[in-house]
Amino acid sequence: MRLVLWDVDGTLVRCGPIGSEVFDLAIERVLGRHPGPHRVAMSGMTDPLIAREILAFAEVEGSALDDHIAAALVHLERELSLTAGRLTREGHELVGARTALEALAARDDVVQTLLTGNVAANARTKLAAFGLDPLLDLTIGAYGSDHHDRRELVPIARARAERRYSRPFPASSTWVIGDTPRDLECAQAGGARCVLVATGRSPYEELRDLPADMVLRDLSDPSPLLDMLDEGATARG
Repeated sequence: MRLVLWDVDGTLVRCGPIGSEVFDLAIERVLGRHPGPHRVAMSGMTDPLIAREILAFAEVEGSALDDHIAAALVHLERELSLTAGRLTREGHELVGARTALEALAARDDVVQTLLTGNVAANARTKLAAFGLDPLLDLTIGAYGSDHHDRRELVPIARARAERRYSRPFPASSTWVIGDTPRDLECAQAGGARCVLVATGRSPYEELRDLPADMVLRDLSDPSPLLDMLDEGATARG
């Protein structure tokens, strides 16, 4: 059995400007003022760390910082849930994502879920906006709401999968699929394999020099990914 852990933003879907907008709204709800032009780079980060950086830019310090992070994440869930219609209109699923998910969902030797920096509720909202959520078992995913450090998430997903399916999911049979160097760091920290897809902000030329098991330009042809899961060989695409 293989456990496949998908990233969301930049790997399966793009949500347009909404992703950054809802963070600013959430921080504004907490502080009573706009956080300002923070330019926090969100790719590959967990929601708690993004909130921390924006609040730090807004000059929130000390013990208030942790309290504000928790409150901001509550508002973040609410703000995104209110934009579900905009997600569908302004965002889109990435090329080949649905085909790859459907191909893996049809196999009885693969369990697939999410490993994402999004808090769990927002990950579900983003996938549901494009009808991708039924193709994964979201109950065993690992999310930014589980830990602020993405490198801690592989063991969380494996433990949940083992409890739900009453069978082991070794790290060597666990795959992280993402679009940033942080996805590779996460996989390495958890002893998992890694496939990187250059559909996010990291260009293919940057990703191909990293020691991932496979680097793809996109998922337009999912067959190399499926072959990789079967063969477990190191490759570049």
